[in-house]
Amino acid sequence: MIRIAALSLFIASAASAQTVEDEFGTLNPQDTGWGKVMSNIDNGITDMTTCASGYYMTKSGRHDLARTLFRTCAEAGYTGAMTWMGQLDNNGLAGPYDPDAAAAWDKRAADLGDPVGKFNYGLNLLRGHGVAQNQELGRAYVDEAAREGLKIAKRLQESGYDPNEVTPDADEWKYAPLF
Repeated sequence: MIRIAALSLFIASAASAQTVEDEFGTLNPQDTGWGKVMSNIDNGITDMTTCASGYYMTKSGRHDLARTLFRTCAEAGYTGAMTWMGQLDNNGLAGPYDPDAAAAWDKRAADLGDPVGKFNYGLNLLRGHGVAQNQELGRAYVDEAAREGLKIAKRLQESGYDPNEVTPDADEWKYAPLF
């Protein structure tokens, strides 16, 4: 009898906790979780916590949600979201494989001072991936990221700028010259 009463109370409280929207506003709005994050994005809210949530989305395989979130955050100026857009485009996640777009996102982040963007764009230049190959300029971008303390950039420098040092499991076909 106690179990039935407890179950009835649980069901009643769950029903009363549902989100209800009407002309007076929202009753019991979702205030946590990915639903809240995507509601923020839908409403143009691009705070740091919302934008950082895209990492968990893409790592859990929800690349379509991550792409929507990262694009909105990148367009709002978050450089970390720009480098993630580059990663999504470079790997064809929730969109076509597009090395040109990936390099463009990395350059945009680099131009805004992001060390990861500088490293990624430098690596793109070293490989000629998504941009014309330019070893000298690629090294300059990597060097700048290393000066700013990015450890992987220092590792690339120490290897003599060998991309296989920092991406040993890369799909080599991606980086082969097209002609």
